Amino acid sequence: MQRFTAKRSVRNISGSLWRRCISSTSQATAAAPAKDSDEFLARLPPFDYTPPPYTGPSSDVILNKRKEFLSPSMPCLYRKPLNIVDGKMQYLFDESGRRYLDAFAGIAVVNCGHCHPGVVEPVINQIKRLQHPTVLYLNHAIADFSEALASKLPGDLKVVFFTNSGTEANELALMMAKLYTGCQDIVSIRNGYHGNAAGTMGATAQSMWKFNVVQTGTHHALNPDPYRGVFGSDGEKYARDVQDLIQYGTTGHIAGFICEAIQGVGGIVELAPGYLSAAYDIVKKAGGLFIADEVQSGFARTGNFWGFEAHNVVPDIVTMAKGIGNGFPLGAVVTTPEIAGVLTRRCYFNTFGGNAVSTTAGLAVLNVIEKEKLQENASMVGSYLKGKLNQLKEKHEIIGDVRGRGLMLGVELVSDRKLKTPASAETLHIMDQMKELGVLVGKGGYFGNVFRITPPLCFTKDDADFLVEAMDHSMSKM
Repeated sequence: MQRFTAKRSVRNISGSLWRRCISSTSQATAAAPAKDSDEFLARLPPFDYTPPPYTGPSSDVILNKRKEFLSPSMPCLYRKPLNIVDGKMQYLFDESGRRYLDAFAGIAVVNCGHCHPGVVEPVINQIKRLQHPTVLYLNHAIADFSEALASKLPGDLKVVFFTNSGTEANELALMMAKLYTGCQDIVSIRNGYHGNAAGTMGATAQSMWKFNVVQTGTHHALNPDPYRGVFGSDGEKYARDVQDLIQYGTTGHIAGFICEAIQGVGGIVELAPGYLSAAYDIVKKAGGLFIADEVQSGFARTGNFWGFEAHNVVPDIVTMAKGIGNGFPLGAVVTTPEIAGVLTRRCYFNTFGGNAVSTTAGLAVLNVIEKEKLQENASMVGSYLKGKLNQLKEKHEIIGDVRGRGLMLGVELVSDRKLKTPASAETLHIMDQMKELGVLVGKGGYFGNVFRITPPLCFTKDDADFLVEAMDHSMSKM
């Protein structure tokens, strides 16, 4: 009876409290005292950059304009929203010139660091010469980047389609899988997020991201979540559910299986060991294609260049966005020549996909990652930071789980470790405290109780120490 009550309370808070936790109008408790804030600022790792004075409109003016002219579906983080006006590498600056350690990177986007000269300068040179010629003409930018990107993928994955976002990339991948196989059924994983258009909303498996519109043909398998999942860390048991879904919910043949190597929006959830390889075999026997959603985990974030590399599988289609352009609107689908051929049956075109400026940024990102060894840094600093966070878990009962790989880490907060009751309100409070101490983190998970730590890949061990110190201090004040 006690267990049932705890589960029921979790369901009750999952909707409105989650929305309240991300809203700028939420009633959080008081921020960290100014003295604490000043002391922490003095301990920020040294950084040789001072932004120019800001002369633009105030936070209040911007907030009022947002409320009047922008969609009400766009929330702001924090009790008092930040007005970010400048950025350099792993740091952001507000309108007063105050520096913040950025451990969110624009939602796992700015992998190379804010305003990295290795990305900015090639883009400036390109935009001065030619901004948008259309892909119907020849231009070296899209060709050079396609070649470089294909070289980062295994096997016969060498045909690239460019889009403007992860949602577009996943929509295209799902359509290609259906066209290639002649089947309409897609299998995805519960708690996953793949986008907010028609097909990707169907593949997404969290109610808060799904509007009441027709979504058909997608079957959601059990989430192989080692922390909250019904089978713990037994990946093969979760994979049997994929078999059951295909056997009892489809004709026995499917178009494809789409999943993230680490669930990002879902709260940095790693797949249980052995799951992906077992699910892969099941999907292939059913004639389906394996679609790897690398929108958040790709481009060296996990310490591998691609998240799927940790699972010893080779996808049929790989989708990507976010870190691909370091902030420029860019996404891509990479597949084999055989699968790519399905789009020649009709006309397929994307006006801005493959834009000269965005693809110049994409090539620059690859060059910076290689030149500055950011993949190796993500692995080294990420392992160090994860170790420090696990030490913090031993100190604070509110930390239920520490997980992730490289610099894609999650810290799940619970009010009861045994029942794993989501500490959603506490997460918001601690997040606000950390902001006052100079550290910015993201937040995710179905219950809004997981810190998403996805900093620029130039993050250092000193930065990691500062983040952990700020988290420790904020939790000690609870």
